[in-house]
Amino acid sequence: MAISGDGETQTFGRSSEPSLPSSDLRRRRTSSPAPAAADYSSPTSFPAFEASTVDSGEESGVETSSDADEYQRVIGDEDGEENVRPAMSTGKTDVDGGRRSEGLGVGGTVPPQFLYRASSPAHVRVKESPLSSDAIFRQSHAGLFNLCIVVLIAVNGRLIIENLMKYGLLIRAGFWFSSKSLRDWPLLMCCLTLPLFSLGAFLIEKLAWHKFITEPLAISLHVMCTTTAISYPVYVILRCDSAVLSGFTLMFFACIVWLKLVSFAHTNYDMRTIVKSSDKEDASFNFSGHDFEKGVSFKQLVDFMVAPTLCYQQNYPRTMCIRKGWVIRQLVKLVICTGLMGFIIEQYINPIVKNSEHPLKGNLLSALERVLKLSVPTLYVWLCMFYCFFHLWLNILAELLCFGDREFYKDWWNAKTVEEYWKMWNMPVHKWMIRHIYLPCLRNGLPKGVAVFISFFVSAVFHELCGSVPCHIFKFWAFIGIMFQIPLVILTNYLQNKFKSTMVGNMIFWFFFSILGQPMCVLLYYHDVMNRKVNT
Repeated sequence: MAISGDGETQTFGRSSEPSLPSSDLRRRRTSSPAPAAADYSSPTSFPAFEASTVDSGEESGVETSSDADEYQRVIGDEDGEENVRPAMSTGKTDVDGGRRSEGLGVGGTVPPQFLYRASSPAHVRVKESPLSSDAIFRQSHAGLFNLCIVVLIAVNGRLIIENLMKYGLLIRAGFWFSSKSLRDWPLLMCCLTLPLFSLGAFLIEKLAWHKFITEPLAISLHVMCTTTAISYPVYVILRCDSAVLSGFTLMFFACIVWLKLVSFAHTNYDMRTIVKSSDKEDASFNFSGHDFEKGVSFKQLVDFMVAPTLCYQQNYPRTMCIRKGWVIRQLVKLVICTGLMGFIIEQYINPIVKNSEHPLKGNLLSALERVLKLSVPTLYVWLCMFYCFFHLWLNILAELLCFGDREFYKDWWNAKTVEEYWKMWNMPVHKWMIRHIYLPCLRNGLPKGVAVFISFFVSAVFHELCGSVPCHIFKFWAFIGIMFQIPLVILTNYLQNKFKSTMVGNMIFWFFFSILGQPMCVLLYYHDVMNRKVNT
């Protein structure tokens, strides 16, 4: 007697004993003597296999099993031996009530002498192919992923060799350092003096906490301080005919300082409001990282200004030590990835844009060909930039400062909609927007759509400053590109709800972002810069 794979009790012809309930069978197996050692010299004696209870196809309604599952122990030999017999499946009823699969049939038995022979059954269950629609998402595709990496390396390696053979090495030292960049001392002085604005914000907060100035006056002084902190670099860059890279570095640093100063002022104002609140329950909440009675200290300000975050709080989660070897490895990776970015820009992007026309003025097909040809190298540069800054540099800075919260990004590459992408790819800016723009708008009674619009508007302004000011042109391409994300958010959310598929939204995101958006932006700014130089 045996228990089949479907849980049914079947009686084989060899057993002369009456059928027993499963409980009696288990008791008999427990009390039975230990089986004798298998005699491998006999053609009918084979090692026994344990029956597996795991059916990997239960979720799909299709029976799938390993080789060991196809055989089960049969108990009932008078001499106590355990012989291996194939399980006779009588079919399985699917969820919908239909007969999903039929086994070898019912009745009869397979004599032991036919086991492991040419006549033994090789097909006993209905199974799906690994790439079928029912089973493809339950398979591991690590091997295919490795194949894609190998093919990617091989294809790009061939293109690099072909490019070097055709054009030679096009990298110029002036891309990184030039005499013009070294003469940009006003930009360097401006960069060194920007931290003074944080000192001014600290003095304003000290006066406000000690009630030497009123809250409206403190707010007015903070507005003046932050406005000057962003206007001063813009003025210096526009007054000096600086290199684009130098101007972008200064403008990027100035935007970070401005965001930090706003967070510093807004957070302290909110803390003073809670302390002064007549509702004592508000002050009784234990906000992590804040001591409402402590006020501000210079040490906390310095720690915040150098920390890899844009949101101010008095205390941050900390790690216990600095891993020096890890830091050195990350620095090596940073140097290698930065060099790779420079190689791609000089060897591929520059020749493509120099041989192109303005995408909005030339031939449409020619512009489309340039955009598609430029899409791959710009995507590589953008991915290298993301890896260098958000992963390597911010983690190095966090390790040196023992900064604990290192969620600088999430898995944005799996974003199903454009909205998800903007929530995951730049977590420091996203947290700042939520904390100081989006939630205050909602608390003041603005609708959610208006709050989203204001958040994208602020982001668009700073993208435009980082793009137009270093290039000395104001065509608002970056501003339009960021504001265009709002209809894309609506479109991708609609498609996601309509098709209920993660692939549709993800493919639309990658298409608009990497294939169309970035190459078009590069061409627009390049040709506008070249036209400005010609006119000058």
